[in-house]
Amino acid sequence: MTSPHQPPALDWRDEKIPVSQRFDDPYFSLAGGLDETRHVFLTGNGLPERFLDGFRIAELGFGTGLNLLAVLLAHQGPGHVSYTSFEAYPMPAPDIARALAAFPEVADVAEPFLRQWEAGATTLHFPNLTAEIVLGDARETLALWEGKADAWFLDGFSPAKNPELWSADLMAEVARHTAPGGTFATYTAAGHVRRALAEAGFAVSRQPGFGRKRHMSVGVLQASDTASSRSPG
Repeated sequence: MTSPHQPPALDWRDEKIPVSQRFDDPYFSLAGGLDETRHVFLTGNGLPERFLDGFRIAELGFGTGLNLLAVLLAHQGPGHVSYTSFEAYPMPAPDIARALAAFPEVADVAEPFLRQWEAGATTLHFPNLTAEIVLGDARETLALWEGKADAWFLDGFSPAKNPELWSADLMAEVARHTAPGGTFATYTAAGHVRRALAEAGFAVSRQPGFGRKRHMSVGVLQASDTASSRSPG
């Protein structure tokens, strides 16, 4: 398994978009990463409307932290949110800062994030949110996590290039760590991913994707006694 502190090897597209050399995939949409995050992960999970005190978000693939920053911008009301992200290749702060420079809108919330991240913190504190970044291979670390999420952001690299983060076993762990009635959203509509999530217990459906992507996937965890009737939407 991978060392939890091994940084990613990066290329840079247009000098501002990080691309993983290992997975040959960009960290965010070339058509607009922040807009994609809002479309896929926030709207796809019915956020920020569902935010209330104690709401729990979990994520596969922390990357540049852009999803976290989008949540911080969206959560302007009362109540404290917890955010747990699983990341095998933590990006160094200077690289994150370079990537986030493409999104001036996040500058105010990026500054305290980057300050804590550069200091080596993996538990990050903000006025109305606490984030824990769990370093290591999610196939090992998620099974050990004691929490349950109300909303999942499934944001690993493309299933075609990073199949380990979309396996049926890992999707079953996602379901096991989802609160009753909890949701997921992801940019991918790959059939094997949707089937794995449905078999794990989610009622899965497709929605219009972002940019050039025709479809994305969302789902709601069903009660266990309805498992036999589940199928992808």
